[in-house]
Amino acid sequence: MANNDQELKCSFCGTPKSQTKLLIAGINGHICDNCITQAAQIVNEEFVEANRKEISDQIKLRKPKDIKSFLDQHIIGQEKAKQVLSVAVYNHYKRLLQKSDANDIEIEKSNILLVGQTGTGKTLLAKTIAKLLDVPFCIADATVLTEAGYVGEDVESILSRLLQAADYDVAKAEKGIVFIDEIDKIARKGDNASITRDVSGEGVQQALLKLLEGATVNVPPQGGRKHPEQKMISVNTKNILFVAGGAFADIDKIIMKRVNKNPIGYASHDDRENFDENNILQYISPTDLRTFGLIPELIGRFPVLSHLNPLDEGSLLRILTEPKNALIRQYEKIFEMDKIKISFEKSVLDYIVEKAIEFELGARGLRSICEIIMNEAMYRLPSEDFTGEFKVTLDYAKGQFENSDMAKLKVA
Repeated sequence: MANNDQELKCSFCGTPKSQTKLLIAGINGHICDNCITQAAQIVNEEFVEANRKEISDQIKLRKPKDIKSFLDQHIIGQEKAKQVLSVAVYNHYKRLLQKSDANDIEIEKSNILLVGQTGTGKTLLAKTIAKLLDVPFCIADATVLTEAGYVGEDVESILSRLLQAADYDVAKAEKGIVFIDEIDKIARKGDNASITRDVSGEGVQQALLKLLEGATVNVPPQGGRKHPEQKMISVNTKNILFVAGGAFADIDKIIMKRVNKNPIGYASHDDRENFDENNILQYISPTDLRTFGLIPELIGRFPVLSHLNPLDEGSLLRILTEPKNALIRQYEKIFEMDKIKISFEKSVLDYIVEKAIEFELGARGLRSICEIIMNEAMYRLPSEDFTGEFKVTLDYAKGQFENSDMAKLKVA
């Protein structure tokens, strides 16, 4: 009887040791396995709620129209892509703020795939979204990725860049945005079996699947294969938004082939009349991506698919002058810092756009052409302590560009 009175009990629930599976001793008390389990559940629930509140405080969540309005300040045109991206991003971060409930519906991730010619603004769209939400953002180039064991980078190196952008704050990185550029370059090289491995094609697509869907990945913080002795960092990709972009060269031929298979009849005749041959990418579908060489599993991980329209003369002209960070405004700021007021004739802007279209460089090419035209002035005027107004005329612009290596290359 004395032994029973002296039997150890749980200090929380009073259960005797003989009725517990485990009784852990502390300095002034004991705790049983049941109380440990209940305490762990309470701590976990409190942690999840605190983490959700932290996410809510950190992420500047905006409504879709507000997101698009912000994009309008930085990106000209691409109305459809901006609307699709705004909705997808809004839904993704609403998903992060969703209260966890065992009986509730789980919202899946809405990774985004942008298809468009080079220089149409795919990367800029993703960068602008990250700037608005103030979350970590990184750009990864799919062309350098290979299967593990081959020369190149592992897919985990993508998350290394995100960690760097988040100053190695794992919790912050797990709410970030990753832009995978040149996603079309990892397409399968063909349906025919080959004696050589497609180490930078289908193998990379397979390796990307776990990252895109959501998994805990061991990430080398300094990059993969150059520092094999480094300690890995575990990153959960469940709440990371992946945006992929690619030019998908010649996919327009695949789309045309599919569209032209319409049955003969009045409906197909009407479809052909409404078909816009100048913007074929607007008719893109997941089927075309599969024919191009992306595996169905990867396509399924990008449920949001959008295209970017090719840029015409009017769009390129607006890109030069209208956005908040327009090229012309940047040059005005650069010269203003040297107390020089610079102005451009309207004909000069038309000339820059004309050359960008001629060289098929898109919006990215506008900067290259502007640099060629402005390099002499940026070199000479500050050195001469010039102050006052400098006007860029059409004759000056033509003279600078036509004497450049870029113009000579086109002639050759």
